[in-house]
Amino acid sequence: MRAIENENGGIFLNGLCVACGVILSLMPWYLELGSGTYAARNAWICGGLIAIVGLMAISLSYDWEEYLNLAIGLWVAVAPWVLGFAAVTHAMWTHVVVGVTVAALAGLELWRLYQVPTARSV
Repeated sequence: MRAIENENGGIFLNGLCVACGVILSLMPWYLELGSGTYAARNAWICGGLIAIVGLMAISLSYDWEEYLNLAIGLWVAVAPWVLGFAAVTHAMWTHVVVGVTVAALAGLELWRLYQVPTARSV
C-alpha cells in the first residue's frame, strides 16, 4: 500500500473529486428525477461515495482510496447503459461526464502515488 501527504496539487485533485460527488448527488433534484429511478439512486449512492472518499484523501492519499474512486468513476460512466436510463439524456450525460472526470482524477492521483518521490509504502 502506498501513501502520499497532499500539498496544493493533491488537495486540489481530491477537492475536485469531492465537488464531482456533490454534483452527482444533487443531480436528481436539479433534473427533477423521481426518487425511485435507477438514475437517482445511482447518483445518490455513487455521488456520496465519491465525496466521502475524496474527503478522506484530502490530507493523506492512500492507493486503495484512488483505486476505489477509479472503480466508482468507471461504474458511473457506464451505469446509464447497464441500468437502462441512457434515454434520459441529461442524467446520462451527467453520469458520463462525472464518471470520466472522477476516473481521470483517480488516475492522476495513482500516478502521483507511484511516481512522485515523496510517496511512500506503508
